[in-house]
Amino acid sequence: MPDKLPSGKVRIDKWLWSVRIFKSRTLATDTVKAGRVKVNGATVKASQLVQKGDRIAVSKNGFNFLFEVLEPIEKRVGAAIAQACYTDHTPPEELNKYKDWFVGKAGGEFRDRGAGRPTKKERREIDDFKTGWYDWGEEEG
Repeated sequence: MPDKLPSGKVRIDKWLWSVRIFKSRTLATDTVKAGRVKVNGATVKASQLVQKGDRIAVSKNGFNFLFEVLEPIEKRVGAAIAQACYTDHTPPEELNKYKDWFVGKAGGEFRDRGAGRPTKKERREIDDFKTGWYDWGEEEG
């Protein structure tokens, strides 16, 4: 492996990790190896070099993101600096899909202090409320 990379270029897996698209470089590398990352429309290897102006498509957790490289960096940086290194071109409908999926996931259920565990009857009522009132058993008729 050469000691020095060409000026203004960095490996795709390193760039994805350094701008905080992935939590670890291993995750970035595995995603690239699985063929879920494209640079300028072509599926690439983890060693692919990217430079300013390249468009990167990433398929992550069922969502498709599209980024443009503004600054090819190798070292992981803070979130504010990382966001200045790329432009997010992800279509609004894809972002809405992400927001719709995430709605309601943040908060857990709450029960008053001292109320104890739900009784069997209360548990059935909770389950009925969550799944709806349709009886999935035998149909009448």
